[in-house]
Amino acid sequence: MTSMRPFEAGDLWKYNRVNLDPLTETYGLQFYFAYLARWPEYCTVVEAANGQMMGYILGKVEGKGTNWHGHVTALTVQPDYRRLGLANKMMDALEEISEKTYNGYFVDLFVRKSNVVAVELYKRLGYVIYREVINYYSGVEPENAYDMRKALARDPDKKSMVPLGRAITEEELDSTA
Repeated sequence: MTSMRPFEAGDLWKYNRVNLDPLTETYGLQFYFAYLARWPEYCTVVEAANGQMMGYILGKVEGKGTNWHGHVTALTVQPDYRRLGLANKMMDALEEISEKTYNGYFVDLFVRKSNVVAVELYKRLGYVIYREVINYYSGVEPENAYDMRKALARDPDKKSMVPLGRAITEEELDSTA
């Protein structure tokens, strides 16, 4: 049996198998603690009956005015548990919090352009590529990201999902929201 529950500080000692995936962005402990303290309702774990972490999602709410939205900071499922619908369930929960608790206009996320499987997953969930961010992911070979968005009930005309139409730099992120 699979269960979803709030991400707790103790989970930081058992998430290594999930984070070993090369496409999973990992952060320092301070980062996770900050999310757990500030946006605990946006931090969820999916675990197996034996207590093994199968995946997790971290998110937050941010923006101003019609840019007020939920943001998916990290979503990952351990490879052994993929294609079971776990990512869909975690995304549904985050979208519901963004809509019903925070009355956001949309949910957004950043995904590596090369992560075709994830891009297709998000498209199936109703997300569109809003814009491409040049060299968003650092490393030996920096990589572009897609900023993907899904409108919520507060944006019935889906204005938040109209693609920008050009690639931007990371420095332009706030000015082109």
